[in-house]
Amino acid sequence: MILIGTSGSTKCDWQLVDNKKTLIKKSTKGMNPFFMDDVAISDIVKSLGDEIIDHKKEIEVVYYFGAGCSSKHFAAMLERGISMVFNHSHLYVKEDIVAAAFATFDGKPSITALMGTGSNACHFDGDIVRQEVSGMDFILGDEGSRSHFGKLLLSKYLKKQLPEAIANDLEKEFQLTKEEILLNVYIKPYANVYLSSFSQFIKERIDHPFLRDMVKQSINEFVTTYVCSYNNYKNLAVNFVGSVPYFFEEIVNEVVEQNELQKGVFIEEPIDLLVSYLIKKHYRN
Repeated sequence: MILIGTSGSTKCDWQLVDNKKTLIKKSTKGMNPFFMDDVAISDIVKSLGDEIIDHKKEIEVVYYFGAGCSSKHFAAMLERGISMVFNHSHLYVKEDIVAAAFATFDGKPSITALMGTGSNACHFDGDIVRQEVSGMDFILGDEGSRSHFGKLLLSKYLKKQLPEAIANDLEKEFQLTKEEILLNVYIKPYANVYLSSFSQFIKERIDHPFLRDMVKQSINEFVTTYVCSYNNYKNLAVNFVGSVPYFFEEIVNEVVEQNELQKGVFIEEPIDLLVSYLIKKHYRN
């Protein structure tokens, strides 16, 4: 029996697998060690409930892929939090871009772009997951992500650079103040989740030329910085994973064509394809 989880900062999807079949699917809050300690992580894991935790002695491996696990320090924090609950299991903890690479692998080397609350990209040849430019999260990076869209929107709002109609809608829907924005961005935890929450507002008005150009420029910056960093990127399929390619697919397609990329698959959530990949790997003997 194995337990597989893939998490962004907002949500974590889990599947309990036995004898090559999924027994239980469940979602919990997302886990990001940038913003929580091992105790808080264990509390979220406990929210899986008895229907999964009662099997903890039978679970051989917990495969976990999550945001914020790129360094040994933060990956170790996740391991400690998970091991507080699943103390009989071997733990395999990697960052979320690895899950996206596994989920989209079709036997040929390719590039995978992960674009959700945050963003990242990698090259996977079936053996090694390689990053040319590492993700830098919402302060220094995350171009092409929902949090980046939100950051651009609020920055332009505070600088009075938004079209009047959009600024009025923003104020009416969120009752924004400068103090509230700065508090949520600089003081409160989960600033990236706060920023990404404005992506729905943008999506509902994406036909407005100002917002469409803003989103397209953000996505293009992501592609040129991360995807185009690989020397042979034009010879590789580029797969797109996450809520941004799912909900803004038309604009992503425009950027793909503009940069002469080979379009791969588009998927919103990697969990089902990831589970299929790991079942083949775990049960191959």
